[in-house]
Amino acid sequence: MNVAIRAVRGLSLVCGIVAAALTATAVVVVCQMVFVRFVLNQNTIWQTDFVTFSLVGATFIGAPYVLMTRGHVAVDVLPLALGERGRWWLAVVATVLSLAFVATATVLTAMFWLEAWENRWVSESMWRVRMWIPYAAMPIGLGVLTLQYLADLAEILTGRARPFGLEAPLEGGI
Repeated sequence: MNVAIRAVRGLSLVCGIVAAALTATAVVVVCQMVFVRFVLNQNTIWQTDFVTFSLVGATFIGAPYVLMTRGHVAVDVLPLALGERGRWWLAVVATVLSLAFVATATVLTAMFWLEAWENRWVSESMWRVRMWIPYAAMPIGLGVLTLQYLADLAEILTGRARPFGLEAPLEGGI
């Protein structure tokens, strides 16, 4: 079990690095686009699409890393108010529901990606990028996010991690 959890964490880390690289590349391309447009007074063709697809891809691909590091915005009023047992059950239910949603989204986006692949969809811009390339970020990111939720659930169920990352229940919890 520890090997599988470490493997998923490693995969989530790789996703975080790829997302950071996509974001950094998008920033460089925006700077290049500004230079080409306003200094060289030339048209840009591919830059807007590239930046859009890169940032959307970074969002999907970076999601597993954000979950792994608990980097998302969390409202923990209810977990803080609950006792240890209630907190554990809330974490299990929340993780299972999130897992079901993300697994469903993974399947649906994989079907969407496959449709783009089979029908050879291209963007409507002059760049005519093959849409299966940017669309791949959805099933990849959501697929790894599904694995990260499974790893988180396994850690909660086996006692390897505390629910919501909270160390000890507050005194007088519900």
